[in-house]
Amino acid sequence: MADFRVLAWKIARPMARLYWRVRRPLTAGVRAVVFDAEGRVLLVRHTYIGGWYLPGGGVERGETMLASLRRELDEEAGVLLHGAARLAGLYANFREFKSDHVALYVLDHGTYEQVPRQSPEIAEAGFFAVDALPEGISASTRRRIAEIAEGRAPDELW
Repeated sequence: MADFRVLAWKIARPMARLYWRVRRPLTAGVRAVVFDAEGRVLLVRHTYIGGWYLPGGGVERGETMLASLRRELDEEAGVLLHGAARLAGLYANFREFKSDHVALYVLDHGTYEQVPRQSPEIAEAGFFAVDALPEGISASTRRRIAEIAEGRAPDELW
């Protein structure tokens, strides 16, 4: 069975690369570092992938980055943005054979309200102290939080 999977991947991989280059040459996404009154950061755990991540997602056709941020925060965590979202950095993600670009925003306490929300794609959401992040947090998420918390210049790659 494992040999079949390897063979299937060897055949599918070039087709996947071609698809991403022809059909989706450039994709855009948004993520947010959302701080609460205690300086903790909001993380979400999806139902379809393991680990903890910053809330966010893909920018839809005809949608601005900020509109996408508002939609994704509301859908995933019930965060309703009322104030300014500060752009912290732009990142490139070249995994999965595509050219993905991610805009990272920061929301400080007082710029949003949070309302209870159930989402079929979110298994769990919660605020965590920057120095006590949960096990299973993605490496990219950990790096983004450290950049913001420590005031470091953003890396180019997600």
